[in-house]
Amino acid sequence: MKKLYPVLIVFTVWLAAVSCNQKTKLPAPVLNTDLQGTINRLHHASFDSIAVDSFFVKFPLLNGYRGNIVKIYQEQRYHHIWFDENGVVEFANSLFSKVKGIASEGVYHTFPYMNEIDDIFESDMENKLSQAETEIMITNMFLFYAEKVYRGVDDKTVAALEWLLPKKQVSYENVLDSMFINTDLLARNDSVLFSQYYKLRDVLKHYREIQKSGGWDTISIDPKIKAYKLGDTAIAIVQIRERLSKTGDIAQNSGSNKFDEELLIGVNKYQLRNGRKETKTITPQLIKLMNVPVSEHIKKIVVNMERWRWVSPDFANASEYIFVNIPSYTMFFNRDGQRVYESPVVVGKSMSKTVVFSGNMSFVVFSPYWNVPPSILESEILPGIKKDKNYLAKHNMEWNEGQVRQKPGRSNSLGKVKFIFPNSNNIYLHDSPVKNLYGKDNRAFSHGCVRVGKPRDLAIEVLKSDPDWTPEKIDAAMNAKTEKWVSLKKKIPVHIGYFTAWVNDLGEFYFYEDIYKRDDRLYDVLLGFEDSTEE
Repeated sequence: MKKLYPVLIVFTVWLAAVSCNQKTKLPAPVLNTDLQGTINRLHHASFDSIAVDSFFVKFPLLNGYRGNIVKIYQEQRYHHIWFDENGVVEFANSLFSKVKGIASEGVYHTFPYMNEIDDIFESDMENKLSQAETEIMITNMFLFYAEKVYRGVDDKTVAALEWLLPKKQVSYENVLDSMFINTDLLARNDSVLFSQYYKLRDVLKHYREIQKSGGWDTISIDPKIKAYKLGDTAIAIVQIRERLSKTGDIAQNSGSNKFDEELLIGVNKYQLRNGRKETKTITPQLIKLMNVPVSEHIKKIVVNMERWRWVSPDFANASEYIFVNIPSYTMFFNRDGQRVYESPVVVGKSMSKTVVFSGNMSFVVFSPYWNVPPSILESEILPGIKKDKNYLAKHNMEWNEGQVRQKPGRSNSLGKVKFIFPNSNNIYLHDSPVKNLYGKDNRAFSHGCVRVGKPRDLAIEVLKSDPDWTPEKIDAAMNAKTEKWVSLKKKIPVHIGYFTAWVNDLGEFYFYEDIYKRDDRLYDVLLGFEDSTEE
């Protein structure tokens, strides 16, 4: 960390208290800087390194930050970074405000020594800390904020939560340095947090406002009603209008008890935002979904904000990449910042979950063989052979070097093309002969791999940079009787993630079913997240 002062400071000033009812300004060490902002430190602007040891004896709950504190002040030769000629710098006050309001970031913990911090910054309090203690306390306050907001839970916990995407690494020193240069980064720092995080933060604010105003009432469900259809009248229709007006799915609440076209539009907007297909009826199942309390939606937003803390914003800066979101059963392909492809997908069922990880697509395989995994061979194929000696022939399968494989063709379980990004999980993208599954709300049916709803279009996009692979040639390869491997000249990053709340480019927010039941577990971790401030 090298450039910590945004202004030229040329001499040391000591301030006295100006009145008994005003905050006493602390004596300010003054540093001289050159035009590049490099600090030329003066001996009288520093404090003794022994003060660090004494500080952590006095404030042991911050011991987890000790290594960072030592590193920061060794680089600064133990000079103050939070004071100018007027006392504590304004940026420290801004940081204090963010720490006081850290709940807006979806963080449920408070700084362990909030009373001491209040004494530093609140005008009606008396600061009982020495100048060195004040300096170190503010730096600890920054580290607390940076850890909770920018880093999130530790790497070991993330891995235990079955998240194998590369976890973002945060240099607190670099973040602090950049914020002193540009204090606006405290409000939004796109170099540290993914844009989706900030979109969810806005949604969190909105849903907390709904909660503060009383949330929404439970809609009554008549056990005699199988579904409400257009033209029906009921008290529940009035309640549904009120519920949908709370979340903006209908612009105005007419208060009518009649199920009309206006309400149908709002109902279907709500359904799409919750991962469901449009319908022309309101079922008890849909009403049950609407009755989920606002507190549960807030929980879902908070855990997904945490997941985005783990993702480096750099992955979206790649010239092209593919992203699969498991809970939404969707994938997209971005190139040069533009969405060039989208498709529904089928993912692993609960007993054979699709793994959350990253890889690099290296091969496209047309008219592929399907090498039956040992688990499926044991659970499905061998029992089938015992029952029917012609099982393999009926399923277009054959023995191959002690293994069973399915030949290329219309009935092949991988369909007409697969996309390989080599990985230890043996996960890949592929076509499927079973097309009806892509129209279902719940699409967790596979053995772990990702089935692609629009495989031909994906092949065209993946091979777009290779002029030899025209759409016509791709069609021929997909319908051939022999397998064809194509090595990609440029590997394409593939990221498989797990996000149950999402905000699109239009600012519309979506909630998806937690199909692998991971949200509650992460939420419990967040409520108990105190790892770095423990002794």
